Amino acid sequence: MSRIAAVTSALPSHRYEQDELAAATAELCALPPTRRALLDRLSANAGVRTRHTVLPLTGYRRLDGIDSVNDTYIEHATELGERAVEDALRQAGVTAEDVDLFVTTSVTGVSVPSLDARLVPRLGMRPDVKRVPMFGLGCVGGAAGLARIHDYLRAWPDHTAVLLAVELCSLSVPLVDPTVPDLVVSALFGDGAGAVVVRGANRGASTVRIVATRSELCPNTHDVLGWHLGPQGFRIVLTTELAEVVERELGGVVKRFLADHGLQVPDVAAWVVHPGGPKVIDAVRDSLELPEAQVATARAALAEAGNMSSASIVQVLGKELAAPDAEPGPIVVVGLGPGVSIELLLLERLG
Repeated sequence: MSRIAAVTSALPSHRYEQDELAAATAELCALPPTRRALLDRLSANAGVRTRHTVLPLTGYRRLDGIDSVNDTYIEHATELGERAVEDALRQAGVTAEDVDLFVTTSVTGVSVPSLDARLVPRLGMRPDVKRVPMFGLGCVGGAAGLARIHDYLRAWPDHTAVLLAVELCSLSVPLVDPTVPDLVVSALFGDGAGAVVVRGANRGASTVRIVATRSELCPNTHDVLGWHLGPQGFRIVLTTELAEVVERELGGVVKRFLADHGLQVPDVAAWVVHPGGPKVIDAVRDSLELPEAQVATARAALAEAGNMSSASIVQVLGKELAAPDAEPGPIVVVGLGPGVSIELLLLERLG
């Protein structure tokens, strides 16, 4: 079984209260009073206290078109990603030259060469490191990247892998004719990065190991959540069906996954849930009939930094593994994203 050696998060230095961000969005978008009132309600109900942005709020006025937005993404995603990976390697006691597989996931910008190619020389990784850039997975990308690393390390138990999830969601908030879904995004999403160092079964001991993974696509749901690329850049595709799909589909998928390993929902010691928003967290809780305490870490992560898309599950995982009073036993990671896609990992925390 592969072993988690370190989990870290990196957040931009610009941190704002939720009401500050709502006021800035209203000004940047020149919202009329009725729309401003709607944004204020969305912001108040988002379950978010603070979020981080890669630019100071005044810096967003200088963004002009998709080219300047994407250039800003490449510059700052590279810098933030470098910081996250360096912290994870340091925490794991692993050098950059030890890394055999480097998986990156991001959906809030486009980079060719990919972010991993830009980061390999900056981090000091070997030129022959295997690279897997993952695009298009959205919020599920962090869980999917970690799962694919485990699948790889089953075949290469002497190898070491690194996952980087980095998202600059603030660059994707449209400033022209925002729709209601756009306003939801502006009230919910934040910027950040997360990194995980995972080592194969033959590469030393760890208190947390990955046991198994499972991927599932919910049928006929590809229009429920995603991106649409237009003249102003990416625009969110988000419908009210998302929470309904999660509540309807997730329970059965998780129960079948656990049954394959002789487990049931009550046997799970901790749940690492993507903090997609209050309604999404509610849907996970209700679908699995969990007590509220089992989704408290996801709610805390949402309040602290908002929904950081693929980087959020790394943040929640880090919080859970760092809990001083955590009980040993099974841990289930629940990733959710466009598709609607579900990505599950079964972990085991040793006593």
